[in-house]
Amino acid sequence: MSKQSERLVVLGVITGVHGVGGMVKVKSFTQDPYAIGDYGPLLLGETGKRLEITQLQPHKDVFLVRFEGVSGRDAAEALKGLELKIEREVLPEAEDGEFYFADLVGLAVKRDDDVVIGKVVDVVNFGAGDLLEIEFDGRKKTELLAFNEATVPVVDMVGGFVVIDPPDWLLADTTNGDATSGKEE
Repeated sequence: MSKQSERLVVLGVITGVHGVGGMVKVKSFTQDPYAIGDYGPLLLGETGKRLEITQLQPHKDVFLVRFEGVSGRDAAEALKGLELKIEREVLPEAEDGEFYFADLVGLAVKRDDDVVIGKVVDVVNFGAGDLLEIEFDGRKKTELLAFNEATVPVVDMVGGFVVIDPPDWLLADTTNGDATSGKEE
């Protein structure tokens, strides 16, 4: 991951097109969905191109968005699936007890007995809820864990760690130093 991409926060994703005039459908990931229009030009995916929102209106569970310089259905279709990002420094500081998902990346992952067993490498959402992608020490493959209060009871931004309480099979190999998956075959 480049230093530039580490500093970027995904604010939304272009999910489709609307009509023939160049409007796109955008799923906003901001706490206040309307806030996606508050940060000025947004970076488009990995292209490095910036797009300015000129029109933003709610439509079902997404927003219909018109970007400056995007006209016609073909131009809009080319944007489908791309993320809309902003530099982390542009966002306001998080309130006490709050955090941005991007700030979780790199935090140590601990068991409830305070033993470090890995690190957070990403926070993703494929539609069914937020997931922490964790790189466990001694494993080649990362694992996904539901990011909720039951499985991640502690997020300590000042201390630089999260405490997890996952299903037993997920930690089976972190208690004895064995690098197997812990799953029965």
